[in-house]
Amino acid sequence: MSIVVDARGLSCPQPVLMTLDGIRKAASGEIEILVDTDTSKENVSRAALSQKWQIKEILEEGEGYRIKIKKD
Repeated sequence: MSIVVDARGLSCPQPVLMTLDGIRKAASGEIEILVDTDTSKENVSRAALSQKWQIKEILEEGEGYRIKIKKD
């Protein structure tokens, strides 16, 4: 099951809190987080790593980013 967290248009800490909520719900697998600022991209990536999730890839999409994280 893949979870998508759409945090576009939100300022920190909302994207991080939404990501952490997604991580709690998933426990493992893959999550995609959509953000639209560099700051959110950095903070969400750092939060995911702090929860022992791996950054699979970060794609630039239009005005923002699609961050794919995973945990086995």
